[in-house]
Amino acid sequence: MTTPEQRLADLGLAVPEVAAPVAVYVPAVRTGRYVFTSGQLPLRDGELITTGKVGAEVSADEAVECARQCALNAIAAVRAEVGELSQVARVVKVVAFVASTPDFTGQPGIANGASELLGAVFGDAGRHARSAVGVSVLPLDAPVEVEMTVEVA
Repeated sequence: MTTPEQRLADLGLAVPEVAAPVAVYVPAVRTGRYVFTSGQLPLRDGELITTGKVGAEVSADEAVECARQCALNAIAAVRAEVGELSQVARVVKVVAFVASTPDFTGQPGIANGASELLGAVFGDAGRHARSAVGVSVLPLDAPVEVEMTVEVA
């Protein structure tokens, strides 16, 4: 049986270092059998991979990649709390915030970047409830922010 880390490797990905908080909070908190991540920005090697609003400066394809990176960062925050990703019994809920122009209505498609990665990494345990929310602005002018809740074994 392959582990989530092996599935990531098969995708050409690895769990990154946990992204440093941009304010006063922690990347994730475990309480009982649940881990709640803080909102994760599309940081790669400490830098946002792009900035701006979806529907203006940021294309839908770029935003999908941002959502994928946010999910990867959320996975890193979870692993830091539980040690091994095989401890994740279920991805319970994902919330994707998309900074977008007022006329952009494709937030669910952007959130799919996160959802599809979680499904590829965790299989059926990666299927989750989800909200995709359009907002006017996100921290550091990020186009996407993703948070998630997971149940651990």
